[in-house]
Amino acid sequence: MKQAFVWIGALIVGAILGLLQISSINETANFIATIYVRLFQLLAVPTIVLAVTTTLATLGSGPDAGRIFRHAISYTLLTTLVAAAVGLLLFVVIAPGHMQLPVTDGELPIANSQLTYSDHLLSVIPNNIVKPFLEGNVLSLLILAAAVGIALSQMADTPQKKTVVNFLQGIQEVLFTLIRGLIVILPVGIVAFAAQLSSQLSAGVIADSLGKYVAVVLGGNLLQFFVVLPLFLLFKGMNPVRVMTKMMPAIMMALFTKSSAATLPVTMQTAEERLGVKSKVSRFVLPICTTINMNGCAAFILVTSLFVMQQGGIELSWPTMLTWLLISVVSAIGNAGVPMGCYFLTLSLMSGINAPIAVLGIILPIYTIIDMVETAVNVWSDSCVCAMTDHDLNNQ
Repeated sequence: MKQAFVWIGALIVGAILGLLQISSINETANFIATIYVRLFQLLAVPTIVLAVTTTLATLGSGPDAGRIFRHAISYTLLTTLVAAAVGLLLFVVIAPGHMQLPVTDGELPIANSQLTYSDHLLSVIPNNIVKPFLEGNVLSLLILAAAVGIALSQMADTPQKKTVVNFLQGIQEVLFTLIRGLIVILPVGIVAFAAQLSSQLSAGVIADSLGKYVAVVLGGNLLQFFVVLPLFLLFKGMNPVRVMTKMMPAIMMALFTKSSAATLPVTMQTAEERLGVKSKVSRFVLPICTTINMNGCAAFILVTSLFVMQQGGIELSWPTMLTWLLISVVSAIGNAGVPMGCYFLTLSLMSGINAPIAVLGIILPIYTIIDMVETAVNVWSDSCVCAMTDHDLNNQ
């Protein structure tokens, strides 16, 4: 409880500092926030690789590996599909309608505008062992880590195998020690993140015509966060308040870093040490969920795609909307857990169907809040999938 008050205090202090609009304070906040994001990203890549590798290596060919995987994938697909369905329901009920503001292509970041979804999928397949580490390509790293872990699990139980596994587990413990140190000084980062956000918000203007769109996106995410996912936990006989309270450090970190991949080390450490999830579950389920369990992203991709298509005069019939519901789920599964990952993926999808992607330029100034909320939803969903999987294994 004391820790929660410290975080809330840091949030308030940061927000006030950002609202002051003092350039030196804003520059310092940006500098500190960048340091925090880079440090967690630095730890995220080796944490992902080591978690999957050591877990698969130690699980071996026993029944646990298959059971954990089946439960994790089932819950991931189900929660992601429900998240997109909630977004679609709100889109139909609230009906954002057409915008009246002129838009130009110059308002868009164009770095990834030519990237197709097929290119995104092809980039997952590594052609050398170094490139995925340099680029932080999470899906490629998962493939490599799974291959090495499975190979180790199939090896005979020799001293050489034990040496390799012990070495990898030792490095993993070092990483968790570093993570604990970063969590201790997390309030400093929260001040910086809050100052950065409030400064950006006070400098921008949210157009009235986007109000309903924002209500749909944020409303869908909030319903998923506070209603849908807790219902999943209740259905499994678990206390959602307890689970959420225990996982709050990871959720808070996700909110401010806007990156589920960067938050992964905190999510794993929190699940094991606060929630009591077995390490063989958390270190296998959470790295996978960080890549494929994107509840918030699925809702954003669907709602934003429908909104953009609507502006281009595309008829949004029920078959069209249901088709895009499935597309959004599949797209979210392949999306990278990095800041603005959903934004650029949606941009790529809309480019592929010649929709008016310039509309995304108007969404961009308010995407900071959307990205924060959807990342928190993603990590909360990861936590729920992990908790439910662990609960299932304990009761089998």
